[in-house]
Amino acid sequence: MNGTGAAKRYRSGTHRTVAPDETLRRGLRFAPVMGITRIANVTGLDSIGIPVVMVCRPNSRSLAVSQGKGLDLAAAKASGLMESIETYHAETITFPLRLCSYEELRYAHRTVDVRRLPTNSTSAFNPNSRILWCEGHDLMNEEAVWVPYDLVHTDYTWPQPAAGGSFASTSNGLASGNHTLEAISHAICEVVERDSTTLWRIQDSTARDSRRLDLTTVDDPACKQVLERIESAGLATAAWETTSDIGIASFMCVIFSPQEEPTRNIPPALGSGAHPARSVALLRALTEAAQGRLTQIAGSRDDAGRNRYGDHRYSETLDSLRRPRAGAAARSFQKAPDWDSDSLESDVAWELDRLRGAGVERAIVVDLTKDAFRIPVVRVIVPGLEGLNEVPGYVPGHRARAVAARS
Repeated sequence: MNGTGAAKRYRSGTHRTVAPDETLRRGLRFAPVMGITRIANVTGLDSIGIPVVMVCRPNSRSLAVSQGKGLDLAAAKASGLMESIETYHAETITFPLRLCSYEELRYAHRTVDVRRLPTNSTSAFNPNSRILWCEGHDLMNEEAVWVPYDLVHTDYTWPQPAAGGSFASTSNGLASGNHTLEAISHAICEVVERDSTTLWRIQDSTARDSRRLDLTTVDDPACKQVLERIESAGLATAAWETTSDIGIASFMCVIFSPQEEPTRNIPPALGSGAHPARSVALLRALTEAAQGRLTQIAGSRDDAGRNRYGDHRYSETLDSLRRPRAGAAARSFQKAPDWDSDSLESDVAWELDRLRGAGVERAIVVDLTKDAFRIPVVRVIVPGLEGLNEVPGYVPGHRARAVAARS
């Protein structure tokens, strides 16, 4: 794995080693081979004006449509293209796997502690049953560690591999980048974001409300620009700082209509983000929510069913969002942790230190990069952290159970 260099040379709303135009140039060369047929600019379907694209890959083994967002169209295209590329890599894994039971494997190789991995309500894991495993690299202990294939691939076609479904198969921790360290940093932040969001949701309403962000305290120019666009479109934004004990800045936000719109029934759109730099974390949450609105308007996602658009599902949520507008939000943006460096290498080292401080013992990277493309793609697995609790069949881990017990 190439882990040297990775100086940050692009800082407009995100931290990358190259500008979006260069990312697009590199990725588009291989788009036809990966089955990517179209990048559609859908920004104009909504009134906000934050650039959003949809990327079509009709023969996908998971979702046929990926989304991308950014401060400009090039950034949105690069975001969507890379999401589609990373999913393709996780669908078409070609490196060697092992078919054996946990009990067989753990005596011959270092194996992840399966008790700390995310499962679901239909999990059929048996330590004596044979399942597929793949080798990863633990960044904290600098050693090879074997992990269940379920946690790495995104090939959701049937039939599933041997004993598939033993663990929760999602896209959590799957990321790509212009450099391996860029991909790793993005993946770690996503895993932390999902964990933080779930822990915040599990808290009681008083604890959640205490983290509601006072948007007048936001001082980042890019975030302020996005907030102004949302307001100019006649919409409202609510945001919460969801940072957990890990200490990497995390936010969740919702874009919604401040009053009833009988002729334009668009559900509230959620977004979340995490990053060492709090401005990047909040911007990710805001732009993801804007992307979510357009995803619902376009109606193109494979996983967006008809019931998502029903009036009854969101009336209570909208009422609760509209009511607090009369009161002052409690949380200042400046209270969120904030950290920056000149390189992705330093970012990853800092992120690992934050994880260690929260009692995390492993951060495992599975390198999915293909020699034919040389586009860095990784899957990061952090045993012990929570997945999204809104995923069907979610089973709370020890962190979620501890928060629930205190609430």
